Amino acid sequence: MARTVLQTNIPNTNPKHGKVRDIYDLGDKLLIAASDRISAFDVIMTNGIPYKGVILTQISKFWFDFLSKDIESHLISDKICDFPAPFDRYPDQLAGRTMLVKKTQVLPIECVVRGYLAGSGWKEYQKSQTVCGHKLPPGLKLCEKLPEPIFTPSTKEELGKHDENIDFDRCVQIIGQKNAEYIRDKSVAIFKKASAYALTKGIILADTKFEWGVTGDKIILIDEVLTPDSSRFWPADKYAAGRDQESYDKQFVRNYLEEINFDKSGKGIVLPDDICQKTGAKYVEAYEQLTGKKFTPPTK
Repeated sequence: MARTVLQTNIPNTNPKHGKVRDIYDLGDKLLIAASDRISAFDVIMTNGIPYKGVILTQISKFWFDFLSKDIESHLISDKICDFPAPFDRYPDQLAGRTMLVKKTQVLPIECVVRGYLAGSGWKEYQKSQTVCGHKLPPGLKLCEKLPEPIFTPSTKEELGKHDENIDFDRCVQIIGQKNAEYIRDKSVAIFKKASAYALTKGIILADTKFEWGVTGDKIILIDEVLTPDSSRFWPADKYAAGRDQESYDKQFVRNYLEEINFDKSGKGIVLPDDICQKTGAKYVEAYEQLTGKKFTPPTK
């Protein structure tokens, strides 16, 4: 029977809880456990998606390995035996869903790269033919491929607040010219490489969000990378511009909440079993298509 981990509970520790992740501060390192919590419209639902945190962690690990020749990441290990005490004694909670990572000074910018016109980018384009300062050609359709991927940063706000789309000049004001240029260029470069790879697996990478942190004199890739939670993945064989696309993410959850007129604030609700199962199947499908491996739940 599938087990859902809504929150990790390691005795005598004091983690910080985000929307999905439990973060344990180990001094010069962090232990980041991805729970099975699911949020929609910035509201955390009462129940979760079995193994979602494991799948997100393993997809991120796949991409960290795939991009390792291009960029350094914060990943040290995802193996329980490499975790310090007492964390090495709780594989039932942590196995498969947890990463031991380097601690960094997080750059307060969400590095969004868009290859297609969707989401908030489409809304802005309809008003001004621009997206975060990028002037785009007239006449583009919903979900149409852009001539080139564009870097469209946003602010990184605290839990419960909405990130704000900004242009590159504002990004420079926040983190400085050198840092802004570096994360822009690296984000676009690894987006292009990942997009080309994903397409060979029948998946369109429409857009994604990267995060970066500073350690010593280096900027390294942190957080989750190219997962269904941080990206729009579309099945390539069903793609057509001018309409919304099928996706490998929590769209079943969003659609259900829209159907019941969920007010998108306050406390989350209990999602029906079929919505959880369909959503979980999409996460598994994304993992198996991208990695070429069959998903197997972790053993203790």
